[in-house]
Amino acid sequence: MKKIVITDYVVNPDIETATLGEEYEVICLNKGDESLFGEAVADADALLVWGARVSARTIDRLKKCKIIQRYGVGFDNIDHTYASTKGIITCNTPDYGVHEVADTACAMILTLTRKILEYDRFSKKGPHAWSQNSLPDIRRLNEHRLGIIGAGRIGSAVALRMSAFGMQIGCYDPFISPGYEKILNMVRYDSLSDLISSSTIISIHCPLSDETLGMIDEKILSRLNHGSILINTARGKVIASLDSIAVALENGTLAGVGFDVLPQEPPNFSDKLLRMWTNESSAYHDRIIITPHSAYYSKQSWEEMRKKASTNVKRTLEGGPPRNRIA
Repeated sequence: MKKIVITDYVVNPDIETATLGEEYEVICLNKGDESLFGEAVADADALLVWGARVSARTIDRLKKCKIIQRYGVGFDNIDHTYASTKGIITCNTPDYGVHEVADTACAMILTLTRKILEYDRFSKKGPHAWSQNSLPDIRRLNEHRLGIIGAGRIGSAVALRMSAFGMQIGCYDPFISPGYEKILNMVRYDSLSDLISSSTIISIHCPLSDETLGMIDEKILSRLNHGSILINTARGKVIASLDSIAVALENGTLAGVGFDVLPQEPPNFSDKLLRMWTNESSAYHDRIIITPHSAYYSKQSWEEMRKKASTNVKRTLEGGPPRNRIA
């Protein structure tokens, strides 16, 4: 019987057990810290990983592991380069929550451009506030220019959705094939700076890598058009500093932000941006949307992710070609 260890987050492996079958033993550690994995991982044939760090420290303890399977899209918590030196395959699951993340990004864009939160608060002031055009700076959606950083599955899904609103859409992604942008009627930019300076809304959909770590820094923010909107449903650490986001809101460079991910999770609520968000009397309270890394979730996507991850483990252990191999 092969042993599959789920390191963290999943506590009831009913989907994994049903997918893998009777020839597999599934153990849930429910440990987010790899120092607490103990000896349970030593004889694992495969690891299924949510958010726990899997470094060389853990990889060196794996005696017969064939595959480390990441449940979600990002894989920066796994030292896949070191794992490959030990003959261990690393895979992710990049195609399970595309609709959900794209829908969340679009919902944030629509909420901030139409100033739904500000109108909601204004209308609660009483009858005198009703039917008042209180926010004269609202622009038509088809006058906005949406810049997408990362035109993969989710970025492309966002482009398709927002094109229905008549938005002009551009993208920056050095990894997509030449001409791909034409399929979605997008303008392709060869540099991030060009995309930034040509857009009024920026939506981030790239993975976290050495190239994208801290990519949205003060220099890039300074090139935004005044009154821009910034959306991030990708990886939190693509943003170099939340303080710089707060400053950009204060000086009007940013008119609003929508984040599903943050550089530190759970966040430090003493950070300036978080204080602006939680303070209902703040002038910026309604211009900030923060959700708890939940954009991926629906009942269907949760089940799909776990089935796909488990299926890939089974396929690999039974000699088939692994899908979505990272290393």
